[in-house]
Amino acid sequence: MDERVYDHAETLVDWSARVEEGDDVVLSVGPAAHDLAVAVAEALGERGANLLATYSSEELRRAYLRASEGEFEAPDHELALYEAADVVLSLGGGRNTNAMADVPGERRQSYRSARTDVREARYDTRWVSTYHPTRSLAQQADMAYEEYREFAYDAILRDWDSLADEMAEVKAVLDEGSEVRIESAGTDLTMSIEDRTAVNSAASVAYDSHNLPSGEVFTAPEATEGEVLFDIPMTIDGEAVKGVRLEFEDGEVVSHEADRGEDVIADLLETDEGARRLGELGIGMNRGIDRYTDTILFDEKMAETVHLALGRAYDACLPEGQSGNESAIHTDMLIDTSEDSVLEVDGEVVQRDGEFLL
Repeated sequence: MDERVYDHAETLVDWSARVEEGDDVVLSVGPAAHDLAVAVAEALGERGANLLATYSSEELRRAYLRASEGEFEAPDHELALYEAADVVLSLGGGRNTNAMADVPGERRQSYRSARTDVREARYDTRWVSTYHPTRSLAQQADMAYEEYREFAYDAILRDWDSLADEMAEVKAVLDEGSEVRIESAGTDLTMSIEDRTAVNSAASVAYDSHNLPSGEVFTAPEATEGEVLFDIPMTIDGEAVKGVRLEFEDGEVVSHEADRGEDVIADLLETDEGARRLGELGIGMNRGIDRYTDTILFDEKMAETVHLALGRAYDACLPEGQSGNESAIHTDMLIDTSEDSVLEVDGEVVQRDGEFLL
């Protein structure tokens, strides 16, 4: 087994989740993440945590959703599991990244909505999601497996302390700002970030960051106006989506188009009222992620990109006691800002053509 699997596990347990003796840990394991799961289990045992492992498979979920009819009920037994947990670690790595492609959109919506309380209970833990480099992810990225493995570990095993210091400068600009404007080909978008707190997403719950790898600074915008072209393709719910164009008025999507996968976007927007509003503005800063891989957990952290998420806003970005946008979805889409693009905060250029001017 590649020794970096153990480095990955230790980074996840110690830096990312800050696991302590006596913590009750739920470990969700994808079908191809066995090696990483074994390394994580060993690390949890050494630290005196209490482990419960569960199996997470998109193919299993597909079979269940396609066989189900009618409305889904809230899964109280799963809710109880997360309410009792201190830490939830999700190890992604499946056999088919498009396993959900033939599940009807309305069935996915119903399933998401029924699980709202489960998601919130999970978000109340020290939860962290990561991916074990697998052959299916390499194939999704159009890379040889060995090449993809090098790429993945370069993104995951970084000097997170140093990157946190670098990203703190961007966080400070957003924390002090009131309005963000993004201009690029097909995009002229403004949004308010007044009274919001940006998250220095340095791959650790200590920074309110819940992905490994991470490497972004994000906040929760509102009052969005203008139009945006998401020019980096992606896979959403197992279906290819490309060239998404959204128009916002009074903070809400009023029209949408896509070169491919327009029905997927339409289904997302119909999930609930909050699905038509933005829950996140994120700026990618992880230069270990230097190419598009069609896996959003990596791609949204890619340097010289900006991403916006339809749906749920994260509480860490909001004033204490205030609720942000609520939705059963949180779906990220990306803008390439490496050329002919400007990111402004309160009229001052912060990033031009992917380079920060701080």
